Amino acid sequence: MAVVRILSAGAAQAVVEQIAAAFRRDTGHEIKADFSAVGAMKARVTAGEAVDVVILTAALIDELVASGHVAAGSRADLGKVGTGVAVRKNSPLPDVTSVKALRGNLLAAAKLVCPDPATATAGKVVLQALERLGIADLMKPHLQFFPNGYAAMKWLAESRGAYELGITQVTEILANPGVTYVGPLPGELQVKTVYAAGLAARAAEPAAARDFIARLTSAGARGILAQAGYEFGG
Repeated sequence: MAVVRILSAGAAQAVVEQIAAAFRRDTGHEIKADFSAVGAMKARVTAGEAVDVVILTAALIDELVASGHVAAGSRADLGKVGTGVAVRKNSPLPDVTSVKALRGNLLAAAKLVCPDPATATAGKVVLQALERLGIADLMKPHLQFFPNGYAAMKWLAESRGAYELGITQVTEILANPGVTYVGPLPGELQVKTVYAAGLAARAAEPAAARDFIARLTSAGARGILAQAGYEFGG
């Protein structure tokens, strides 16, 4: 029995866990997966942590191929993930359909939670959006950062504060039943990121790892990916 070790972006967690369950059942192999912000995961890979499959943004997978940490030619794309707005379940839904409406609702929020922009894709998107809206300085006292989107959504789901918003990758919102997905960031504020899997250059279980990557990115997995919030084409 092989143990396939995975370091993955949080944006892929829900899909990886579903595919892993079928993989275990079909092959008898085990999956040991850790999930966090892309920057944190990349740092663990480059530090030499033992890993078989790496799942990050396509851009970071390409960087790891260039640095020799991911096998050349092994990149396989999962799809694109957008950035969206969330509120705690059963909370009133703010209007986020236009830049003007979103700006007003962000300024009215008591707290805005998101992943740490130092390590997370969605966190960087949030800061860029606030800058473009001209409210970055006004929002600073209301911002609260978390290690990843899952942690931000967990906090939001369990909080009891009034008028609190969250922004992170859509996949991390849909995975938490304690929050409600309000909608995507509108217009020019939206950023859609391609996520991809790659075979670690020093994988201890390359055959099982390739099998897992093939399952994760197969046509048969598209329904799972779409349900989790991935988009294809375009």
